[in-house]
Amino acid sequence: MITLSVKSGKRREMRDVTADIKKAVTDAGLKNGMVIAYVPHTTAAITINENADPDVQTDILAHLEKLVPHSAGFRHMEGNSDAHIQASLLGSSVTVIVENGSLVLGTWQSVFFCDFDGPRNRKLNVQVIPG
Repeated sequence: MITLSVKSGKRREMRDVTADIKKAVTDAGLKNGMVIAYVPHTTAAITINENADPDVQTDILAHLEKLVPHSAGFRHMEGNSDAHIQASLLGSSVTVIVENGSLVLGTWQSVFFCDFDGPRNRKLNVQVIPG
């Protein structure tokens, strides 16, 4: 397993980590198989989505805020229940096929680390699996 560091600069943001995952695949020497990226945090997530238009990430974050607003009167004492729920909605892992040493992603796709309770220093665990 390879552990990457991800630093968020805002409370809620989506950071493209595709190049970091690709480097982990290259460093591991994986030619064919798959890679799993896993977020070991309860207020952060990972997802695959469009990378061509940054308005997509803006729209995702804005809609998640509408669905689960920060000021919804949650009981959790730390004041970050919205972040826990938003992270649960997106999920803690993604799997990407690796073929000929490259991530098999769609033309417009990237892998995004999503922080809903930053800014923080976070971890992203990457496991390469030969196939």
